Amino acid sequence: MATTSTTTYTAKLTDGPLEGTTIATEFLDAGVPRPRLEIPVGATAKRYLYVRSSGSEFASDDALDERPSAVEYRYLETIFV
Repeated sequence: MATTSTTTYTAKLTDGPLEGTTIATEFLDAGVPRPRLEIPVGATAKRYLYVRSSGSEFASDDALDERPSAVEYRYLETIFV
Protein backbone atom coordinates (compact mmCIF):
# COMPACT_ATOMS: atom_id res chain seq x y z
CA MET A 1 0.00 0.00 0.00
CA ALA A 2 1.39 3.33 -1.02
CA THR A 3 1.06 6.37 1.16
CA THR A 4 1.99 9.90 0.33
CA SER A 5 3.81 12.57 2.26
CA THR A 6 2.53 15.38 0.06
CA THR A 7 1.58 18.49 2.00
CA THR A 8 -0.12 20.37 -0.85
CA TYR A 9 -2.86 19.71 -3.38
CA THR A 10 -4.43 21.55 -6.30
CA ALA A 11 -7.64 23.48 -5.63
CA LYS A 12 -9.77 23.67 -8.78
CA LEU A 13 -12.13 26.66 -8.78
CA THR A 14 -15.13 25.50 -10.79
CA ASP A 15 -17.27 28.64 -10.99
CA GLY A 16 -17.55 32.28 -9.92
CA PRO A 17 -15.08 35.06 -10.68
CA LEU A 18 -12.07 32.71 -10.71
CA GLU A 19 -13.71 29.92 -12.73
CA GLY A 20 -11.15 27.62 -14.34
CA THR A 21 -8.32 28.76 -12.08
CA THR A 22 -6.21 26.28 -10.12
CA ILE A 23 -4.10 27.09 -7.07
CA ALA A 24 -1.80 25.06 -4.84
CA THR A 25 -2.87 24.94 -1.20
CA GLU A 26 -1.85 22.99 1.90
CA PHE A 27 -3.76 20.26 3.68
CA LEU A 28 -4.98 20.96 7.21
CA ASP A 29 -2.85 19.58 10.06
CA ALA A 30 -5.26 16.63 10.24
CA GLY A 31 -4.27 15.71 6.68
CA VAL A 32 -7.57 16.61 5.02
CA PRO A 33 -8.32 19.22 2.35
CA ARG A 34 -9.46 22.63 3.54
CA PRO A 35 -13.26 23.04 3.72
CA ARG A 36 -13.03 26.66 2.51
CA LEU A 37 -10.58 28.98 0.80
CA GLU A 38 -10.45 32.77 1.15
CA ILE A 39 -8.59 34.09 -1.87
CA PRO A 40 -7.36 37.72 -1.72
CA VAL A 41 -8.00 39.91 -4.75
CA GLY A 42 -4.88 41.91 -5.62
CA ALA A 43 -4.11 44.82 -3.32
CA THR A 44 -7.77 45.42 -2.45
CA ALA A 45 -9.55 44.55 0.79
CA LYS A 46 -11.71 42.06 -1.11
CA ARG A 47 -11.57 38.24 -0.92
CA TYR A 48 -13.41 35.51 -2.75
CA LEU A 49 -14.77 32.71 -0.58
CA TYR A 50 -14.80 29.26 -2.13
CA VAL A 51 -16.08 26.12 -0.39
CA ARG A 52 -15.18 22.51 -1.04
CA SER A 53 -17.45 20.53 -3.29
CA SER A 54 -17.58 16.77 -3.78
CA GLY A 55 -15.12 16.42 -6.67
CA SER A 56 -11.66 14.97 -5.92
CA GLU A 57 -8.88 13.50 -8.04
CA PHE A 58 -6.18 11.08 -6.98
CA ALA A 59 -2.71 10.63 -8.45
CA SER A 60 -3.02 6.84 -8.43
CA ASP A 61 -5.77 4.24 -8.77
CA ASP A 62 -5.62 3.34 -5.06
CA ALA A 63 -7.59 6.34 -3.74
CA LEU A 64 -8.24 4.78 -0.33
CA ASP A 65 -4.60 4.94 0.72
CA GLU A 66 -3.60 8.48 -0.11
CA ARG A 67 -4.68 12.09 -0.08
CA PRO A 68 -6.30 13.63 -3.14
CA SER A 69 -4.04 15.43 -5.59
CA ALA A 70 -6.84 17.84 -6.60
CA VAL A 71 -10.11 19.00 -5.01
CA GLU A 72 -12.94 21.06 -6.52
CA TYR A 73 -14.19 24.25 -4.89
CA ARG A 74 -17.33 26.29 -5.67
CA TYR A 75 -17.74 30.04 -5.31
CA LEU A 76 -19.86 31.14 -2.34
CA GLU A 77 -19.44 34.91 -1.88
CA THR A 78 -17.23 37.99 -2.02
CA ILE A 79 -16.01 39.28 1.34
CA PHE A 80 -15.22 42.99 1.77
CA VAL A 81 -13.00 43.83 4.74
